[in-house]
Amino acid sequence: MATQVRNRKKAFNMLFFLEFWERFGYYGLQAVLASFFVKSLGMADAESFIVFGAFTAMVYGYVSIGGFLGDKVLGTQRTITLGAIVLMIGYALMALAGADKFLVFVALGAIACGNGIFKANPSSLLSKLYEDDAAHLDSAFTMYYMAVNIGSFISMLLVPIIGGQFGLSLGFMICAMGLVLAVGSFVSFRYLVKGIDSPAGLQPLPKAKLLLTIVGIVAMTLFSAWMLGHLTVAHVLLAAIGICVYGVFFKMIFQAHGAERSKMIAAMILIVEAIVFFTLYQQMPTSLNFFAIKNVEHSILGITISDAEVFQTLNPFWIMLASPILAWVYAHFGDKGTDLSMPAKFALGMLLCAASFLLVGFSAHFANEAGIVSAWWLVGSYGLSAIGELLISGLGLSMISKLVPQRLIGFLMGAWFLTNAVSAVLGGWVATLTTVSKDIVDPLQTLPVYSHVFTQIGLVTLGVTVVMALLVPVLNRLINHETAQADEAEPVTESN
Repeated sequence: MATQVRNRKKAFNMLFFLEFWERFGYYGLQAVLASFFVKSLGMADAESFIVFGAFTAMVYGYVSIGGFLGDKVLGTQRTITLGAIVLMIGYALMALAGADKFLVFVALGAIACGNGIFKANPSSLLSKLYEDDAAHLDSAFTMYYMAVNIGSFISMLLVPIIGGQFGLSLGFMICAMGLVLAVGSFVSFRYLVKGIDSPAGLQPLPKAKLLLTIVGIVAMTLFSAWMLGHLTVAHVLLAAIGICVYGVFFKMIFQAHGAERSKMIAAMILIVEAIVFFTLYQQMPTSLNFFAIKNVEHSILGITISDAEVFQTLNPFWIMLASPILAWVYAHFGDKGTDLSMPAKFALGMLLCAASFLLVGFSAHFANEAGIVSAWWLVGSYGLSAIGELLISGLGLSMISKLVPQRLIGFLMGAWFLTNAVSAVLGGWVATLTTVSKDIVDPLQTLPVYSHVFTQIGLVTLGVTVVMALLVPVLNRLINHETAQADEAEPVTESN
């Protein structure tokens, strides 16, 4: 037993390192992409938010494809390797693109495809690793989520600073080199997860199947680049993908029976709730980022911050602090059987997200005479939203692992990530509510706009929180349906 636990920890550390470098690349790009569109490609703020939303929608919208490849075609481990290689190529192209709009879009298309292929499969592999240890699954996924945020923290700090000093091409190339390390480490230590794979991964891989997959990736990359210049098509395609994926999900629910059906219904409701959270999350690299650039003091603790994009590192910073604490709490109370239910954690997370936006909206009342607010308001806002994120996004993968059958895990991991895609488009549209004319650069004029929109977001989110709280008992009954059936079936023995 002790040997099994040690081997599991080693395998977890390998997946931790893999996810660290993959997220390092993505969040380094995300930190600067919206402002890169404005500064290098000459887009207006509103256009940059919408294009950013479309790219992010592709990133997460393609995850179901990666889940399908991992489950049915290549296998989980092979799909991880292929996705990481495509990502590496995408970041290298981004480093070479400069201000060439077409090449930028091709690079972003490759990154979207690579992420889609990669994203669902490490978490699927992790769920298989902990398949016989459900009590520690929340803890494992919370620490896994910490890898995401360590990678994002370092890259969101490093890439904007390097970009400001030496040009973003070097920052993007560092992202590409991180993927080289990710692929190298995964290939070298795959023996730690030997035999842990989808059924397709345990079978020999025909060369024709691999070649057909690669041809499909190239075609999808070029089509994605074209869609970034034709956003209406991109939005229609996302809607079509969403209808297909969730349509298949509904079909699976109707085909299931008993406890399995109840749990999948609960998973679907929690996925819908998560769409609201991810719409809020998309404000960080868009409206909140531009608010930091235009209306927040560019210093904290006496340290001058030359690139306001660095404020986005507050999110992973808080998550790194809170992740070990929450992981311990989940493990401690999970062992005792007194941990909060998943629906209750989701509702609490949404409440914290509502408070984070109300806080930053309220900060306008304490702006100085120039319309600039203290950076500490952002520190507090990001702190609240980060803990909310851990309770919703950080546990979303664990929720899928607990509530859906293992045979469907890859596909439904993709359905979970599709919520990010839908929310990316919604988040881009919400962010445009904060935009003003290019001619308006006075912080005194932009501050009321940000304050009003953020306050409205907070109030709407608070209303959603109330609905989620009311649904908690209903969802708990659905999730515990199997236990209730077992209790009813147990015979009652009367004492004489």
